[in-house]
Amino acid sequence: MEIILAHYGLSAASFAEKLGVQRSGISHLLSGRNKPSLEFVMKLTATFPEVDLYWLLNGKGNFPAPVVRQAARAEQDRDSPALPNDGAIDKIIIFYKDGSYETYSKARN
Repeated sequence: MEIILAHYGLSAASFAEKLGVQRSGISHLLSGRNKPSLEFVMKLTATFPEVDLYWLLNGKGNFPAPVVRQAARAEQDRDSPALPNDGAIDKIIIFYKDGSYETYSKARN
């Protein structure tokens, strides 16, 4: 989390304010006393779209996230229904670092 604070030039207090959490909670996370809750992680990734969830949870990947991933995530967040549909996948899009992509669509019967 220190990397995120440094990247945005935020103090622990201003970071807490942006996320809408208590300053003491940030202090406990920074000291290692507490682990982040799912609610905290979701607030963090919603407030700072450049923070890739996989990077945040596993320490692998990129921070800040590539611009393509940020744009796709913002579009997904904006267009996603509040509740999931029947779970059927209709299309998968894979974005590559060079800006290209591949689309795989479900075959129609």
